[in-house]
Amino acid sequence: MLKHLLTPLAVALGLAAAGPASAQGVVKIGVIEAMTGQQQSTGVQTLAAMRLYMQQHGDTVAGKKIELIVKDDGAVADNSKRLAQELIVRDKVSFLVGFAVTPTALAVAPLATEAKVPTIVANAGTSIITERSPYILRTSFTLPQSSVIIGEWAAKNGIKKVVTIVSDYAPGADSEKTFTEAFTKGGGQVLEAVKVPLAAPDFAPFLQRARDASPDAIFVFVPSGQGATFVKQFIERGLDKAGIKIIGPGDVTDDDLLNGMGEQVIGTVTAHMYSADHPSELNKTYVEAFKKANNGLRPNFMSVGGYDAMHLIYEALKKTNGDTNGDKLMAAMKGMAWDSPRGPISIDPETRDIVQNIYIRKVEKKNGELYNVEFATFDAVKDPGKAKK
Repeated sequence: MLKHLLTPLAVALGLAAAGPASAQGVVKIGVIEAMTGQQQSTGVQTLAAMRLYMQQHGDTVAGKKIELIVKDDGAVADNSKRLAQELIVRDKVSFLVGFAVTPTALAVAPLATEAKVPTIVANAGTSIITERSPYILRTSFTLPQSSVIIGEWAAKNGIKKVVTIVSDYAPGADSEKTFTEAFTKGGGQVLEAVKVPLAAPDFAPFLQRARDASPDAIFVFVPSGQGATFVKQFIERGLDKAGIKIIGPGDVTDDDLLNGMGEQVIGTVTAHMYSADHPSELNKTYVEAFKKANNGLRPNFMSVGGYDAMHLIYEALKKTNGDTNGDKLMAAMKGMAWDSPRGPISIDPETRDIVQNIYIRKVEKKNGELYNVEFATFDAVKDPGKAKK
């Protein structure tokens, strides 16, 4: 089946190679994002941050004009594959960026390999993504980076029994597996492992099962955008009053939605790579500029994936002096390190995955708003899934 998919692309690429090279002074970046549908907030945040970077750093780098071509895949893998093929063959993009959920990134991986187009995952968090193509890099995160750390923290901080509730797709499996390994190694017990549908889940029956098990906490992973629904139903079912805590990676207390969750989430502890409350001067400047450019919208963790993707592209083009050869760009990006609004980050030259700080945070009220306030830092965390290999 893969042959049938790739052969027309290979033919089209061969024909394109016979024409003039893309040295007309424009570097096109194909952005494949969920601008509609359940993951819409991811697309909105990522694209807003990419545009902010261009606003701050100009739309010309190494003598080349930068152009974003934005395509809405609605977080549907078949759409992503079709749009990537169009962007590569018709628009002749030099980069692909985005991918709100893992299936969309995996769908595009073979096309990136065939066309030798550097593809930057700014959102999706399953470990295996960068292994699916030598032309994929990541500026977002992996679920194991946060899940292992919250598992270790929970076991050391009085949480003995947990029910896990995760979305039933690859990132959910990643987060559940790595959390469980870390938590049980520290002496904790997982009473029940619950999987919920990815699309439009009703958490109520699963939360009732969790309450009946009487855990100290629920470890939860749901994609960005679903956290508010989970918390609402958690409170409606009275789990907070039963003394059950919420822990997990930071998707559940997404900055984009946090203020709408209500004060019942104060005290919720998560591990993640970014908070709008991150205390660096660089982040304070970033948050202020992002809000100003987007009608007061608070940036979330998806936004920094897009912002740093643009930094990676700009710096790679400077290194190649504007050359858009895919192999040269990949060589320029591997091992790159810089200061991001989230803290120091780098691209592992061997895995092409992101290395970054992971922070333990607690939801607190500050100046009348809810924030994920960091209180512990784990420096330069590599993806634990790859570290074991």
